[in-house]
Amino acid sequence: MLRYYVELKSIGMTARLKHILSVIAVAMTMALTACIEDGVTTSPSDQPSFSVDTLKMGLVFTEAGTPTHSFTVYNRHDKVLNISSISLREGDRGIFRLNVDGFMGERFSNVEIRPNDSIFVFVEATLPPNGDVVPITIEDHLDFMTNGVMTSVVLSADGQDVERKRGVTITSDERWEAGKPYQIFDSLVVAQGATLTIDAGATLYFHDGATLRVDGTLKSNGTAQFPINMTGDRTDNVVSDIPFDLMSGQWEGVYFGSTSRESVISHTSIRNTTSGVVVDSVGDTSVPAVKFINSILRNSMSSVLTVIHSNVKAVGCEIADAANGILRLRGGNSVFNHCTFANYYLFSAPGDAIICYSHLNADSDDASGLPYTTVDFANCIIYGNGADMSHGDLTGTGVMIRNCLLKSAGVDDDNFIACLWECDPLYYTVRNEYIFDYRLKDESPAIGAGNLDLMLPEASIDIYGLPRGYNPDLGAYVYTPEGQ
Repeated sequence: MLRYYVELKSIGMTARLKHILSVIAVAMTMALTACIEDGVTTSPSDQPSFSVDTLKMGLVFTEAGTPTHSFTVYNRHDKVLNISSISLREGDRGIFRLNVDGFMGERFSNVEIRPNDSIFVFVEATLPPNGDVVPITIEDHLDFMTNGVMTSVVLSADGQDVERKRGVTITSDERWEAGKPYQIFDSLVVAQGATLTIDAGATLYFHDGATLRVDGTLKSNGTAQFPINMTGDRTDNVVSDIPFDLMSGQWEGVYFGSTSRESVISHTSIRNTTSGVVVDSVGDTSVPAVKFINSILRNSMSSVLTVIHSNVKAVGCEIADAANGILRLRGGNSVFNHCTFANYYLFSAPGDAIICYSHLNADSDDASGLPYTTVDFANCIIYGNGADMSHGDLTGTGVMIRNCLLKSAGVDDDNFIACLWECDPLYYTVRNEYIFDYRLKDESPAIGAGNLDLMLPEASIDIYGLPRGYNPDLGAYVYTPEGQ
Protein backbone atom coordinates (compact mmCIF):
# COMPACT_ATOMS: atom_id res chain seq x y z
CA MET A 1 0.00 0.00 0.00
CA LEU A 2 2.80 2.39 0.87
CA ARG A 3 4.63 1.51 -2.33
CA TYR A 4 1.47 2.22 -4.35
CA TYR A 5 1.07 5.64 -2.69
CA VAL A 6 4.67 6.60 -3.41
CA GLU A 7 4.36 5.60 -7.04
CA LEU A 8 1.14 7.55 -7.41
CA LYS A 9 2.74 10.63 -5.86
CA SER A 10 5.71 10.29 -8.16
CA ILE A 11 3.44 10.14 -11.19
CA GLY A 12 1.71 13.32 -10.04
CA MET A 13 4.96 15.20 -9.60
CA THR A 14 6.11 14.13 -13.06
CA ALA A 15 2.92 15.42 -14.64
CA ARG A 16 3.23 18.73 -12.81
CA LEU A 17 6.88 19.04 -13.89
CA LYS A 18 5.94 18.43 -17.49
CA HIS A 19 3.22 21.07 -17.22
CA ILE A 20 5.65 23.59 -15.71
CA LEU A 21 8.23 22.92 -18.43
CA SER A 22 5.58 23.37 -21.10
CA VAL A 23 4.54 26.69 -19.64
CA ILE A 24 8.16 27.83 -19.51
CA ALA A 25 8.72 26.79 -23.12
CA VAL A 26 5.66 28.72 -24.31
CA ALA A 27 6.73 31.76 -22.32
CA MET A 28 10.24 31.66 -23.77
CA THR A 29 8.86 31.32 -27.30
CA MET A 30 6.58 34.28 -26.77
CA ALA A 31 9.40 36.31 -25.27
CA LEU A 32 11.74 35.42 -28.09
CA THR A 33 9.11 36.29 -30.68
CA ALA A 34 8.44 39.59 -28.96
CA CYS A 35 12.19 40.26 -28.86
CA ILE A 36 12.57 39.60 -32.58
CA GLU A 37 9.58 41.76 -33.43
CA ASP A 38 10.88 44.54 -31.22
CA GLY A 39 14.37 44.15 -32.89
CA VAL A 40 13.25 45.03 -36.45
CA THR A 41 12.87 48.71 -37.08
CA THR A 42 9.74 49.85 -38.86
CA SER A 43 10.42 53.56 -38.69
CA PRO A 44 10.46 55.29 -42.12
CA SER A 45 13.33 57.43 -40.90
CA ASP A 46 15.55 54.35 -40.52
CA GLN A 47 17.09 53.84 -43.96
CA PRO A 48 20.18 52.13 -45.36
CA SER A 49 23.20 54.20 -46.32
CA PHE A 50 25.59 53.46 -49.16
CA SER A 51 29.32 53.68 -49.81
CA VAL A 52 28.56 55.49 -53.10
CA ASP A 53 25.75 57.57 -54.51
CA THR A 54 26.73 56.52 -58.03
CA LEU A 55 28.59 53.33 -58.91
CA LYS A 56 30.76 54.51 -61.78
CA MET A 57 31.92 51.58 -63.89
CA GLY A 58 33.97 53.80 -66.20
CA LEU A 59 34.63 53.18 -69.88
CA VAL A 60 33.11 49.86 -70.91
CA PHE A 61 33.53 48.20 -74.31
CA THR A 62 30.12 47.27 -75.67
CA GLU A 63 29.22 43.59 -76.20
CA ALA A 64 31.86 42.55 -73.65
CA GLY A 65 31.34 41.82 -69.98
CA THR A 66 32.84 44.19 -67.47
CA PRO A 67 34.95 43.39 -64.44
CA THR A 68 32.96 43.12 -61.21
CA HIS A 69 32.27 46.37 -59.35
CA SER A 70 30.85 46.62 -55.86
CA PHE A 71 29.47 48.91 -53.21
CA THR A 72 28.45 48.51 -49.57
CA VAL A 73 25.02 48.87 -48.00
CA TYR A 74 25.17 49.90 -44.31
CA ASN A 75 22.69 49.58 -41.47
CA ARG A 76 23.83 52.31 -39.09
CA HIS A 77 20.91 51.73 -36.68
CA ASP A 78 20.59 49.69 -33.48
CA LYS A 79 17.82 47.45 -34.81
CA VAL A 80 17.57 45.00 -37.69
CA LEU A 81 16.88 46.75 -41.01
CA ASN A 82 14.59 44.86 -43.37
CA ILE A 83 14.85 45.97 -46.99
CA SER A 84 11.59 44.74 -48.45
CA SER A 85 12.77 44.92 -52.08
CA ILE A 86 15.89 45.63 -54.15
CA SER A 87 15.37 45.97 -57.89
CA LEU A 88 16.50 47.76 -61.05
CA ARG A 89 14.16 50.59 -61.92
CA GLU A 90 14.36 49.86 -65.64
CA GLY A 91 13.69 46.17 -65.09
CA ASP A 92 15.66 43.32 -66.63
CA ARG A 93 17.21 44.82 -69.78
CA GLY A 94 20.08 42.33 -69.79
CA ILE A 95 22.58 45.12 -69.11
CA PHE A 96 23.32 45.06 -65.37
CA ARG A 97 23.71 41.82 -63.38
CA LEU A 98 23.44 41.77 -59.58
CA ASN A 99 24.67 39.79 -56.62
CA VAL A 100 23.26 40.92 -53.26
CA ASP A 101 24.83 39.53 -50.10
CA GLY A 102 25.99 36.41 -51.93
CA PHE A 103 22.81 35.75 -53.93
CA MET A 104 22.47 36.35 -57.67
CA GLY A 105 19.23 37.54 -59.17
CA GLU A 106 17.21 40.31 -60.74
CA ARG A 107 14.98 41.18 -57.78
CA PHE A 108 15.51 40.62 -54.06
CA SER A 109 12.97 40.61 -51.21
CA ASN A 110 13.21 40.94 -47.42
CA VAL A 111 16.96 41.41 -47.23
CA GLU A 112 17.88 41.88 -43.58
CA ILE A 113 20.95 43.68 -42.28
CA ARG A 114 21.82 43.25 -38.61
CA PRO A 115 22.30 46.30 -36.41
CA ASN A 116 25.44 48.28 -37.25
CA ASP A 117 26.38 45.78 -39.95
CA SER A 118 26.57 45.84 -43.74
CA ILE A 119 26.22 43.79 -46.92
CA PHE A 120 27.89 43.95 -50.32
CA VAL A 121 26.25 44.45 -53.68
CA PHE A 122 28.24 43.28 -56.72
CA VAL A 123 27.45 44.56 -60.21
CA GLU A 124 28.55 43.49 -63.69
CA ALA A 125 27.37 44.81 -67.03
CA THR A 126 27.27 43.99 -70.73
CA LEU A 127 26.37 47.07 -72.75
CA PRO A 128 24.73 46.89 -76.18
CA PRO A 129 26.34 48.60 -79.21
CA ASN A 130 25.38 52.24 -79.52
CA GLY A 131 26.44 52.90 -83.12
CA ASP A 132 28.56 55.93 -82.23
CA VAL A 133 32.28 56.61 -82.25
CA VAL A 134 32.20 58.29 -78.85
CA PRO A 135 31.15 56.70 -75.55
CA ILE A 136 27.47 56.83 -74.60
CA THR A 137 26.54 56.85 -70.91
CA ILE A 138 24.15 54.08 -69.83
CA GLU A 139 22.47 54.45 -66.42
CA ASP A 140 19.95 52.65 -64.25
CA HIS A 141 18.81 53.04 -60.65
CA LEU A 142 19.07 50.24 -58.13
CA ASP A 143 16.11 50.95 -55.84
CA PHE A 144 15.94 49.93 -52.17
CA MET A 145 12.46 49.94 -50.57
CA THR A 146 12.75 50.12 -46.79
CA ASN A 147 9.90 50.86 -44.37
CA GLY A 148 7.89 52.38 -47.20
CA VAL A 149 10.67 54.73 -48.35
CA MET A 150 12.67 54.42 -51.59
CA THR A 151 16.41 55.09 -51.72
CA SER A 152 18.64 54.47 -54.74
CA VAL A 153 22.14 53.99 -56.06
CA VAL A 154 22.80 55.03 -59.66
CA LEU A 155 24.61 52.46 -61.82
CA SER A 156 26.56 54.24 -64.56
CA ALA A 157 28.78 52.99 -67.39
CA ASP A 158 30.14 54.69 -70.51
CA GLY A 159 29.62 52.32 -73.42
CA GLN A 160 32.28 52.50 -76.13
CA ASP A 161 31.88 50.69 -79.43
CA VAL A 162 35.17 49.19 -80.62
CA GLU A 163 36.41 47.50 -83.75
CA ARG A 164 37.87 44.17 -82.71
CA LYS A 165 40.93 42.77 -84.46
CA ARG A 166 42.00 39.18 -83.75
CA GLY A 167 45.30 37.83 -85.02
CA VAL A 168 45.48 40.24 -87.97
CA THR A 169 48.32 40.24 -90.52
CA ILE A 170 48.45 43.21 -92.89
CA THR A 171 49.94 42.10 -96.21
CA SER A 172 49.26 45.21 -98.33
CA ASP A 173 49.12 48.93 -97.62
CA GLU A 174 46.27 49.74 -95.25
CA ARG A 175 44.97 52.83 -93.42
CA TRP A 176 43.27 52.78 -90.04
CA GLU A 177 41.11 55.85 -89.55
CA ALA A 178 40.27 57.61 -86.32
CA GLY A 179 36.78 56.77 -85.17
CA LYS A 180 35.90 53.71 -83.17
CA PRO A 181 38.89 52.55 -81.13
CA TYR A 182 40.55 49.31 -82.19
CA GLN A 183 40.77 46.44 -79.70
CA ILE A 184 43.64 44.10 -80.57
CA PHE A 185 43.68 40.44 -79.53
CA ASP A 186 46.65 38.10 -79.97
CA SER A 187 48.76 40.00 -82.52
CA LEU A 188 48.77 42.71 -85.12
CA VAL A 189 51.47 42.06 -87.73
CA VAL A 190 52.56 44.41 -90.51
CA ALA A 191 54.12 42.07 -93.04
CA GLN A 192 57.32 42.76 -94.96
CA GLY A 193 56.69 45.21 -97.80
CA ALA A 194 53.35 46.42 -96.37
CA THR A 195 52.62 49.78 -94.71
CA LEU A 196 50.07 50.38 -91.98
CA THR A 197 49.13 54.06 -91.66
CA ILE A 198 47.28 55.11 -88.51
CA ASP A 199 45.44 58.42 -88.69
CA ALA A 200 45.65 61.16 -86.07
CA GLY A 201 43.35 60.68 -83.10
CA ALA A 202 43.14 56.89 -83.32
CA THR A 203 43.29 54.68 -80.23
CA LEU A 204 44.53 51.09 -80.17
CA TYR A 205 43.64 49.01 -77.10
CA PHE A 206 45.72 45.84 -76.75
CA HIS A 207 44.40 42.85 -74.83
CA ASP A 208 46.54 40.95 -72.33
CA GLY A 209 49.51 39.37 -74.15
CA ALA A 210 48.81 41.09 -77.48
CA THR A 211 51.68 42.49 -79.52
CA LEU A 212 52.29 44.79 -82.48
CA ARG A 213 54.99 43.39 -84.78
CA VAL A 214 56.29 45.47 -87.66
CA ASP A 215 58.16 43.62 -90.40
CA GLY A 216 57.15 46.26 -92.95
CA THR A 217 56.47 49.94 -92.21
CA LEU A 218 54.37 51.67 -89.56
CA LYS A 219 53.26 55.28 -89.98
CA SER A 220 51.64 56.49 -86.75
CA ASN A 221 50.57 60.00 -87.75
CA GLY A 222 49.39 61.65 -84.56
CA THR A 223 49.37 65.41 -84.08
CA ALA A 224 49.56 67.71 -81.08
CA GLN A 225 45.78 68.24 -81.28
CA PHE A 226 44.95 64.60 -82.06
CA PRO A 227 47.55 62.23 -80.62
CA ILE A 228 47.48 58.46 -81.13
CA ASN A 229 47.25 56.16 -78.12
CA MET A 230 48.46 52.56 -77.84
CA THR A 231 47.76 51.03 -74.46
CA GLY A 232 46.15 48.10 -72.62
CA ASP A 233 42.43 47.44 -72.86
CA ARG A 234 41.69 47.62 -69.12
CA THR A 235 39.85 50.91 -68.68
CA ASP A 236 38.60 50.38 -65.12
CA ASN A 237 40.34 50.88 -61.78
CA VAL A 238 42.65 48.43 -60.04
CA VAL A 239 41.27 49.40 -56.65
CA SER A 240 39.43 52.43 -55.41
CA ASP A 241 40.50 55.41 -57.55
CA ILE A 242 43.73 53.88 -58.92
CA PRO A 243 43.28 53.38 -62.69
CA PHE A 244 44.72 50.52 -64.70
CA ASP A 245 46.48 53.16 -66.78
CA LEU A 246 49.16 53.14 -64.06
CA MET A 247 49.82 49.41 -64.50
CA SER A 248 52.67 48.13 -66.66
CA GLY A 249 52.57 44.68 -68.29
CA GLN A 250 49.07 44.98 -69.75
CA TRP A 251 50.23 44.00 -73.26
CA GLU A 252 53.49 42.85 -74.81
CA GLY A 253 54.63 45.93 -76.73
CA VAL A 254 55.91 46.89 -80.21
CA TYR A 255 58.58 44.93 -82.05
CA PHE A 256 60.31 46.18 -85.20
CA GLY A 257 61.89 43.21 -87.00
CA SER A 258 64.93 43.08 -89.25
CA THR A 259 62.93 43.64 -92.46
CA SER A 260 61.12 46.75 -91.19
CA ARG A 261 61.90 50.00 -92.97
CA GLU A 262 61.48 53.74 -92.35
CA SER A 263 58.73 53.68 -89.71
CA VAL A 264 57.60 56.99 -88.21
CA ILE A 265 55.96 57.32 -84.79
CA SER A 266 54.67 60.88 -84.37
CA HIS A 267 52.70 62.29 -81.42
CA THR A 268 51.98 58.78 -80.22
CA SER A 269 51.76 57.40 -76.69
CA ILE A 270 52.92 53.78 -76.30
CA ARG A 271 52.53 52.75 -72.68
CA ASN A 272 51.91 50.05 -70.07
CA THR A 273 53.78 47.25 -71.83
CA THR A 274 55.75 44.20 -70.80
CA SER A 275 58.71 44.59 -73.19
CA GLY A 276 58.39 48.18 -74.36
CA VAL A 277 59.46 49.07 -77.90
CA VAL A 278 62.20 46.91 -79.45
CA VAL A 279 64.03 47.75 -82.68
CA ASP A 280 66.00 44.66 -83.61
CA SER A 281 68.75 44.29 -86.21
CA VAL A 282 67.36 46.49 -88.96
CA GLY A 283 70.18 46.33 -91.46
CA ASP A 284 69.49 49.38 -93.65
CA THR A 285 71.71 52.06 -92.15
CA SER A 286 71.07 54.77 -94.76
CA VAL A 287 68.01 56.08 -92.88
CA PRO A 288 66.68 55.54 -89.36
CA ALA A 289 64.78 52.29 -88.95
CA VAL A 290 62.32 54.19 -86.75
CA LYS A 291 61.83 57.93 -86.18
CA PHE A 292 60.05 58.90 -82.96
CA ILE A 293 58.76 62.48 -83.08
CA ASN A 294 57.12 64.17 -80.06
CA SER A 295 56.00 60.81 -78.69
CA ILE A 296 55.65 59.28 -75.24
CA LEU A 297 57.10 55.84 -74.55
CA ARG A 298 56.54 54.87 -70.95
CA ASN A 299 55.81 52.34 -68.20
CA SER A 300 57.32 48.98 -69.07
CA MET A 301 58.02 45.88 -66.99
CA SER A 302 61.31 45.56 -68.89
CA SER A 303 62.90 48.51 -70.70
CA VAL A 304 60.99 51.23 -72.49
CA LEU A 305 63.11 51.36 -75.66
CA THR A 306 65.64 48.73 -76.75
CA VAL A 307 67.77 49.33 -79.86
CA ILE A 308 69.81 46.38 -81.18
CA HIS A 309 72.18 47.03 -84.10
CA SER A 310 69.72 49.47 -85.65
CA ASN A 311 69.53 53.19 -86.34
CA VAL A 312 66.95 55.17 -84.39
CA LYS A 313 66.12 58.87 -84.25
CA ALA A 314 64.03 60.32 -81.40
CA VAL A 315 63.15 64.03 -81.19
CA GLY A 316 61.08 65.74 -78.51
CA CYS A 317 60.15 62.45 -76.81
CA GLU A 318 59.41 61.45 -73.24
CA ILE A 319 60.97 58.03 -72.57
CA ALA A 320 60.21 57.07 -68.99
CA ASP A 321 59.46 54.58 -66.23
CA ALA A 322 60.65 50.98 -66.43
CA ALA A 323 61.79 48.17 -64.17
CA ASN A 324 65.08 47.48 -66.00
CA GLY A 325 66.44 50.66 -67.51
CA ILE A 326 64.73 53.17 -69.76
CA LEU A 327 66.90 53.00 -72.88
CA ARG A 328 69.13 50.07 -73.89
CA LEU A 329 71.55 50.56 -76.78
CA ARG A 330 73.57 47.76 -78.39
CA GLY A 331 75.15 48.76 -81.66
CA GLY A 332 73.65 51.00 -84.31
CA ASN A 333 73.79 54.75 -84.82
CA SER A 334 71.13 56.66 -82.87
CA VAL A 335 70.18 60.28 -82.26
CA PHE A 336 68.22 61.67 -79.29
CA ASN A 337 67.39 65.36 -79.45
CA HIS A 338 65.35 67.27 -76.85
CA CYS A 339 64.28 64.08 -75.09
CA THR A 340 63.43 63.53 -71.43
CA PHE A 341 64.70 60.27 -69.93
CA ALA A 342 63.27 59.65 -66.46
CA ASN A 343 62.67 56.70 -64.19
CA TYR A 344 60.19 56.82 -61.32
CA TYR A 345 58.83 53.33 -61.99
CA LEU A 346 56.02 52.57 -59.59
CA PHE A 347 56.33 48.87 -58.83
CA SER A 348 60.00 48.31 -57.92
CA ALA A 349 63.32 50.00 -57.44
CA PRO A 350 65.23 50.48 -60.72
CA GLY A 351 66.98 47.30 -61.80
CA ASP A 352 69.44 49.18 -63.97
CA ALA A 353 70.61 52.65 -65.00
CA ILE A 354 68.33 54.98 -66.96
CA ILE A 355 70.52 54.55 -70.06
CA CYS A 356 72.35 51.26 -70.55
CA TYR A 357 75.07 50.74 -73.16
CA SER A 358 76.65 47.61 -74.57
CA HIS A 359 78.87 46.79 -77.56
CA LEU A 360 80.64 50.11 -77.07
CA ASN A 361 84.16 49.05 -77.95
CA ALA A 362 86.52 46.09 -77.88
CA ASP A 363 86.14 45.85 -74.10
CA SER A 364 82.39 45.19 -74.47
CA ASP A 365 82.36 43.42 -77.85
CA ASP A 366 79.38 41.08 -78.32
CA ALA A 367 81.30 39.14 -80.99
CA SER A 368 78.73 40.10 -83.63
CA GLY A 369 81.33 41.72 -85.87
CA LEU A 370 78.91 44.63 -86.35
CA PRO A 371 79.84 48.30 -85.83
CA TYR A 372 80.01 49.54 -82.25
CA THR A 373 77.36 51.71 -80.64
CA THR A 374 77.35 55.35 -81.68
CA VAL A 375 74.82 57.78 -80.27
CA ASP A 376 74.36 61.51 -79.92
CA PHE A 377 72.35 63.01 -77.04
CA ALA A 378 71.73 66.76 -77.35
CA ASN A 379 69.61 69.14 -75.23
CA CYS A 380 68.26 66.17 -73.25
CA ILE A 381 67.40 65.55 -69.60
CA ILE A 382 68.60 62.31 -67.98
CA TYR A 383 67.35 62.19 -64.41
CA GLY A 384 65.38 59.90 -62.10
CA ASN A 385 65.73 57.13 -59.54
CA GLY A 386 68.88 55.07 -59.83
CA ALA A 387 72.02 55.84 -61.85
CA ASP A 388 71.67 57.89 -64.99
CA MET A 389 74.10 55.83 -67.12
CA SER A 390 75.57 52.34 -66.98
CA HIS A 391 79.02 53.64 -68.02
CA GLY A 392 80.55 56.70 -66.41
CA ASP A 393 83.74 56.62 -68.45
CA LEU A 394 82.96 56.79 -72.16
CA THR A 395 86.49 57.54 -73.30
CA GLY A 396 87.16 56.16 -76.74
CA THR A 397 83.51 55.33 -77.46
CA GLY A 398 81.08 56.76 -79.98
CA VAL A 399 78.77 58.18 -77.30
CA MET A 400 78.35 61.95 -77.23
CA ILE A 401 76.36 63.80 -74.54
CA ARG A 402 76.06 67.46 -75.49
CA ASN A 403 74.40 70.17 -73.45
CA CYS A 404 72.37 67.71 -71.35
CA LEU A 405 71.19 67.86 -67.73
CA LEU A 406 72.50 64.91 -65.71
CA LYS A 407 71.90 63.53 -62.24
CA SER A 408 75.53 62.46 -61.82
CA ALA A 409 78.29 64.60 -60.40
CA GLY A 410 81.04 64.91 -63.00
CA VAL A 411 83.04 67.12 -65.33
CA ASP A 412 83.05 67.68 -69.05
CA ASP A 413 85.46 65.79 -71.31
CA ASP A 414 85.57 64.64 -74.92
CA ASN A 415 82.28 62.74 -74.54
CA PHE A 416 80.44 65.03 -72.12
CA ILE A 417 80.28 68.54 -73.54
CA ALA A 418 78.72 71.62 -71.83
CA CYS A 419 76.58 69.49 -69.52
CA LEU A 420 74.64 70.55 -66.43
CA TRP A 421 75.99 68.19 -63.78
CA GLU A 422 74.23 67.12 -60.60
CA CYS A 423 71.07 69.12 -61.33
CA ASP A 424 67.47 68.33 -60.47
CA PRO A 425 65.18 69.29 -63.38
CA LEU A 426 62.26 69.70 -60.94
CA TYR A 427 59.57 67.65 -62.62
CA TYR A 428 55.98 67.80 -61.45
CA THR A 429 56.18 64.05 -60.82
CA VAL A 430 55.16 62.84 -57.33
CA ARG A 431 55.61 59.08 -57.39
CA ASN A 432 53.83 58.21 -54.13
CA GLU A 433 50.78 60.16 -55.31
CA TYR A 434 50.83 58.43 -58.72
CA ILE A 435 51.60 61.65 -60.57
CA PHE A 436 54.00 61.14 -63.51
CA ASP A 437 54.32 64.54 -65.14
CA TYR A 438 57.73 65.35 -66.63
CA ARG A 439 57.11 68.97 -67.47
CA LEU A 440 59.26 71.60 -65.75
CA LYS A 441 58.44 73.58 -62.62
CA ASP A 442 59.04 77.31 -62.46
CA GLU A 443 62.43 76.95 -60.73
CA SER A 444 63.86 74.30 -63.09
CA PRO A 445 67.48 74.84 -64.19
CA ALA A 446 66.50 73.25 -67.53
CA ILE A 447 64.44 76.31 -68.51
CA GLY A 448 66.20 78.24 -71.28
CA ALA A 449 69.30 76.03 -70.96
CA GLY A 450 69.08 74.46 -74.43
CA ASN A 451 71.53 75.19 -77.22
CA LEU A 452 69.69 76.48 -80.30
CA ASP A 453 72.49 75.31 -82.60
CA LEU A 454 71.94 71.73 -81.43
CA MET A 455 68.18 71.75 -81.90
CA LEU A 456 67.03 69.67 -84.88
CA PRO A 457 64.27 71.06 -87.15
CA GLU A 458 61.79 68.39 -85.96
CA ALA A 459 62.16 69.77 -82.42
CA SER A 460 60.81 73.22 -83.26
CA ILE A 461 57.56 72.42 -81.44
CA ASP A 462 56.98 70.11 -78.48
CA ILE A 463 54.46 67.34 -77.79
CA TYR A 464 51.74 69.90 -77.05
CA GLY A 465 52.50 71.98 -80.14
CA LEU A 466 54.31 74.72 -78.19
CA PRO A 467 57.18 76.44 -80.06
CA ARG A 468 60.64 76.15 -78.52
CA GLY A 469 61.77 79.59 -79.69
CA TYR A 470 65.30 80.94 -79.66
CA ASN A 471 66.03 80.04 -76.02
CA PRO A 472 64.92 76.42 -75.96
CA ASP A 473 64.41 74.48 -72.76
CA LEU A 474 66.09 71.16 -72.21
CA GLY A 475 64.08 67.97 -72.56
CA ALA A 476 60.86 67.09 -74.31
CA TYR A 477 58.62 69.83 -72.94
CA VAL A 478 58.49 73.57 -73.45
CA TYR A 479 58.18 75.22 -70.06
CA THR A 480 54.93 76.98 -69.26
CA PRO A 481 54.41 78.94 -66.02
CA GLU A 482 52.67 77.01 -63.27
CA GLY A 483 48.92 77.20 -63.52
CA GLN A 484 48.85 77.80 -67.26
